[in-house]
Amino acid sequence: MDLAAPPALLTRRHLHVAGAWVDPSSGDTIPVENPATGKTVGEVPAGAPADVDRAVAAARAAFPGWAATAPADRAAHLDRLYTALAARADEIARTVATELGTPLKLATRVQAGLPLIVLRGMVELAARPTAEQVVGNSLVVREPVGVVGAITPWNYPLHQVVAKVAPALAAGCTVVLKPSELTPLTAYLLFDAVTEAGLPPGVVNLVPGTGPVVGEALAAHPDVDLVSFTGSTATGRRIAHLAADRIARVALELGGKSANVILADADLPTAVKVGVGNALLNSGQTCTAWTRMLVHRDRYAEALDLVAAAVAGYRPGDPFDPATRLGPLVSAAQAQRVRDHVDRALADGARLVAGGPDAPLPPHGHFVAPTVFADVHPDSALAQEEVFGPVLAVIPFADTDEAVAIANNSRYGLAGAVWSADSDAALAVARRMRTGQVDINGGAFNPLAPFGGYKQSGLGRELGGYGLEEFTELKAIQR
Repeated sequence: MDLAAPPALLTRRHLHVAGAWVDPSSGDTIPVENPATGKTVGEVPAGAPADVDRAVAAARAAFPGWAATAPADRAAHLDRLYTALAARADEIARTVATELGTPLKLATRVQAGLPLIVLRGMVELAARPTAEQVVGNSLVVREPVGVVGAITPWNYPLHQVVAKVAPALAAGCTVVLKPSELTPLTAYLLFDAVTEAGLPPGVVNLVPGTGPVVGEALAAHPDVDLVSFTGSTATGRRIAHLAADRIARVALELGGKSANVILADADLPTAVKVGVGNALLNSGQTCTAWTRMLVHRDRYAEALDLVAAAVAGYRPGDPFDPATRLGPLVSAAQAQRVRDHVDRALADGARLVAGGPDAPLPPHGHFVAPTVFADVHPDSALAQEEVFGPVLAVIPFADTDEAVAIANNSRYGLAGAVWSADSDAALAVARRMRTGQVDINGGAFNPLAPFGGYKQSGLGRELGGYGLEEFTELKAIQR
């Protein structure tokens, strides 16, 4: 397969409901854009509430049989799905590079590779019988929650889907998926794999469409038992309201403003290099991005020099060019939002270290230069609001207590990092940070560990055994 160029025009005409490709209820469509060029590369159906009704009915009808399926058999289905999806890894990477703009090398390693790792782990977890516990005269069991409405974002269009669909299916739930309308083509590749793997009809269903139409219909549907959403805190709040009206469960993975705390004794070149890479991953369109770099005052000037040098290596450009390290933002609207944050930071008095509104960029596409600000006030908009673009705020601190206070000075609490030559000191800081995940000295991402956040970063956890339990209900049987 030629990986040197984007795929040809990608147009999909159908929904996937009850195990078959079916016509949507209307002929309305959603164009899909290549953000590196601004050109349309495909289209998908614009689903409607009637399509959601069909898909939820199919999932409800399939639920009793799938819930009663033995764990080993559910695992075998997921294993076949893994095989079918792995065979499409190159096509997935190229499609993500086209509809999202992720550089192809990163799309291959992360956008296509990580979901396979997550799915492989879920195959193994699904094969294990659900643990039961005896508490006094009670037998405590876990049962599948029922029909799941999965609403996923555009920034990791396959990973975020697999992180919901795989544990839901492993737990015995059935699913209706609404992928982002900005990056829906990757979900179609997953459902091509679903068809090839032969999952039972209605176990997993696909309805593309917009959030205000399909997303709201799914979140408010009386036959959806749990809504699992990843995206902005504002949209998560809306989904929680819709679900609350009918007392339905929600799992929300929302925004972040994560702090990268670099203590005075840290390996500064490594901490800065890894920190910049994390902040700019996927053009900064990552909820866990360490977008606040906190550096001890004694090493602040040195850190800023290292940051500027590291950022200079992130060349924006064509995602299919091997030299490109930074792709475009997903849309013109997203790029403008990021530019507005940059303009406001300048107006607020932050010191521009790299990038900014005058930095050179490709002539076409939704690009924003990798941008770094120093002397950012911890209470400023740049330090408080999720930018979701390639913008890094560098903040000095005087001592560990101040570093922890700044790190926790956020309505979010999704991720973070600590760097120190003293691993015990780093662990002590990590324990004090009010956030769902903390990496010490560049600790590797663990797809089996619980993923989720404190405060307005969400409710519930994804990935591994904790993610599987999110799709279960507890029952006590007294004997």
